[in-house]
Amino acid sequence: MKMDILQVLQQFSSIPLNENMLERPVHAHLGDLALPCFPFAKELRKSPVVIADEIALAINHPLIHKAEAVNGYVNIFLNRSTITSALLQKILDQSASYGSSNEGNNGIVTIDLSSPNIAKPFSMGHLRSTVIGNSIALLLEKNGFKTVKINYIGDWGTQFGKLLTAYQKWGDEQEVQQAPIQTLLKLYIRFHEEAEHNDFLNDEGRAAFKALEDGDTEALALWKWFKTESLKEFQRIYDLLGITFDSYNGEAYYNDKMEPIVKELADKGLLKESNGALVVELDEDMPPCLIMKSDGATLYATRDLTAAINRKETYDFVKSLYVVGNEQSLHFTQFKRVLSKMGYEWADDIQHIPFGLILKAGKKMSTRKGKIVLLEQVLNEAISLAQTTIETKNPNLTNKAEVAEAIGVGAIIFGDLKQHRKHDIEFNLETMLQTEG
Repeated sequence: MKMDILQVLQQFSSIPLNENMLERPVHAHLGDLALPCFPFAKELRKSPVVIADEIALAINHPLIHKAEAVNGYVNIFLNRSTITSALLQKILDQSASYGSSNEGNNGIVTIDLSSPNIAKPFSMGHLRSTVIGNSIALLLEKNGFKTVKINYIGDWGTQFGKLLTAYQKWGDEQEVQQAPIQTLLKLYIRFHEEAEHNDFLNDEGRAAFKALEDGDTEALALWKWFKTESLKEFQRIYDLLGITFDSYNGEAYYNDKMEPIVKELADKGLLKESNGALVVELDEDMPPCLIMKSDGATLYATRDLTAAINRKETYDFVKSLYVVGNEQSLHFTQFKRVLSKMGYEWADDIQHIPFGLILKAGKKMSTRKGKIVLLEQVLNEAISLAQTTIETKNPNLTNKAEVAEAIGVGAIIFGDLKQHRKHDIEFNLETMLQTEG
């Protein structure tokens, strides 16, 4: 529709126009679109104010309700009824191809999204990355890109040493088999409650994770079991959301791939020792990027550097997007700078897409404190509400269950996407489940 308006405006302008010249006014009362006339002043040898006056006076077209000249801008108010009719007809005519373009030229874009931690419930906290990332993928695909959606599962780290310790101390195999995630969550919460009064537990947790890293048979068997059960639970939620992934390569996938990257950093003279740890020093405006702890353990940055290089080698992406919360902004700035220092020009193709948190009573949700809202529970409540509404207002509807699921899940997804992406959101189930307004 923007191009249609551009073609209309071209009839009243002697200067060639292009789509980039049209702007959207900051305030709605200034119009639907605006054409700044400053770029035309030199060629026409007139002031932008005069040019805007002349164009505004000349415009006469069914698509445009009125045009006003204001300080060198032509503010355009569209004829809403005409535009709406034309747009709806265009959508009907073009069907699924409406809005498509070949701008992406089949370029590959990797998208890091969702990424829940195994052995923990899929909470509302993971909703934003999941639906924002999937929506970006759909938009990119509509514009001619090929997307690779990567669910970078959190399946490694000291938290698993804590969980292994908790299971070995208080776990029951039958309970885990009957309700895997709920039982593992209780064990994880209990570990942190006990550790507040017994710091030795943390040492046991670190030792258990070291055993896992070293390939201890029992530890690995438990870890694989926890991961398998977690992925089953996650898949049920992804099926409800209608979201699929192209890769489930999580943190553990890169365990045997980090050593060459650390060596590359050393060979390029980028690693510096700092209190026994190895870091890459960045510019003065930023703290150094920690690559390896004093005990030889790797960190998120090491893993993300390895993953980024692996993804470039595997997919040769034109863009690599990370849909991760605002709180990780420093981390992504650091790791991009490290890649640049390593000589990888494609580091500029990496983009962090931050978003705000979903808060509960004004605070961040916390698994270790048991302060979470389960996403599956919210989705089921939304579907139940939709079913009740259908029974009340349209009891003879066919496929009621299918329609209720589409409406309920859609309401939760829309309830997230309508928010300002970078703002924190206070969780309010009543607001999210509103089906009107």
